[in-house]
Amino acid sequence: MKNTTAALLAFGVAIVAAVGGFGIATLRAPVPTVTTAPEKDGRQVLYWYDPMVPNQRFDKPGKSPFMDMQLVPKYAGEPDAASGVRIDPNLTQNLGIRLAVVQRGTLSEAVNVTGVISFNERDVAIVQTRSGGFVERTYNTAPGDIVRAGAPLADLYISEWAGAQTEFLALVRTGEAELIEASRLRLRNLGMSPELIADVERNGAMRPVITISTPLAGVIQTLSVRPGMTVAAGMTLAEVNGLSTVWLNASVPEAQAALVRIGQTARAELTAYPGENFTGRIAAILPEAQTESRTLKVRIELPNPAARLRPGMFASVQLSSMESRTSLLVPSEAVIRTGRRNLVMVVSEDGRYQPAEVQLGREAQGQVEILSGLNEGEKVVVSGQFLIDSEASLAGLEARSSQQVPLASAAQQTAKAAAAGLHETTGRVEALTPESVTLSHAPVPAIGWPAMTMSFRLENPQLASGLKVGDRVTFAFEQQGSAQIVRRIAKTGGAP
Repeated sequence: MKNTTAALLAFGVAIVAAVGGFGIATLRAPVPTVTTAPEKDGRQVLYWYDPMVPNQRFDKPGKSPFMDMQLVPKYAGEPDAASGVRIDPNLTQNLGIRLAVVQRGTLSEAVNVTGVISFNERDVAIVQTRSGGFVERTYNTAPGDIVRAGAPLADLYISEWAGAQTEFLALVRTGEAELIEASRLRLRNLGMSPELIADVERNGAMRPVITISTPLAGVIQTLSVRPGMTVAAGMTLAEVNGLSTVWLNASVPEAQAALVRIGQTARAELTAYPGENFTGRIAAILPEAQTESRTLKVRIELPNPAARLRPGMFASVQLSSMESRTSLLVPSEAVIRTGRRNLVMVVSEDGRYQPAEVQLGREAQGQVEILSGLNEGEKVVVSGQFLIDSEASLAGLEARSSQQVPLASAAQQTAKAAAAGLHETTGRVEALTPESVTLSHAPVPAIGWPAMTMSFRLENPQLASGLKVGDRVTFAFEQQGSAQIVRRIAKTGGAP
């Protein structure tokens, strides 16, 4: 029994020793590694990625740490997942995708608003008496009547005039020049006109009754005279508003107030006269904004020779810009406004779609000005861009920054400059302001300019971003009258 037990213990020790030796050998043995990535159709796998987070790369397949899905291989020769969204050309028509080319053009700054006709309050006459008296007669007029210049309003008997005129006629008969002149001065102080005094002297008869008439043609606004009433000196009998010109008071949104200037041309179309335009100019911009509607009141003066324009009439008004400028334009519907930024979908030459952030300027007539973010000649999506933007968001595409606009080739820039009437040359920056740049530039043979130093106006203040005095640049400018406007400028290593 003892011999058997000893044999079993010896056997167990031998087994434990054998297993331990095998384990140690195994731990010391090198673990084989895969040095080559699997291939598919002869293409090598570069890395694996999650389609929902394409910028994160993995060196082996497996489950995505972000989503409950398997990682996807990226094969050599395939376009980068972040380079844009590709859409089957057969689906383009079904999705209703329309494209537009980024073009340089002139954006009209016309502002379309509404307004109401009112009286020209600078064309007002106040009819008063210069002497007290009694109203003997009125001429059947009432407030609101349109009268001609010199139309009678009332006959006024002035008793004080009667005695003064009797004394004057008695002195005239004496022939005393000094006394006659003194009496004539008294009559004028009593409110008689020189014409009336001359008539009394010529006819030798008293004229104590005077007819009060309107000094101008227009509308009787107020009339405070009735037969039999007594009036005092300086009392207002009537107020007459002229109609030769009228005011058109237009309400301009506060956001468009910068586009309005005094002297600017305005065209109005009235509901009363459809299809007929009335032209005037802005006479004043009132200093106070309407808090309820956030609008400014603009006063437009319109000629009204036939008195067809009546206060209270409604009008549609177009305020035309006094100057225009060329800029990059795209259709307004191409812009995706998120509230935080503005995006457009750019189409690359290989047919891929990529979002690009843009900075917007003015907007009118279905077009919007692009201050930065796009190049002339690029194509953008006008219709169907929301579907593409959704696909780009799912793919995790980052929008191209407005400062990351790809530069066109030199040949393309030269062709575009020639088409746009631009003159291109090189120079050195001598001074910079937010609105202008002073350059020592090389000759410009196309317009006969020698090399010289001069100031140019910047089309956009952002053109000077990153520039400093002393930089050598290549720039393109356009002549507008006596002004030279820089449309494009970039640093260069060449000498001016």
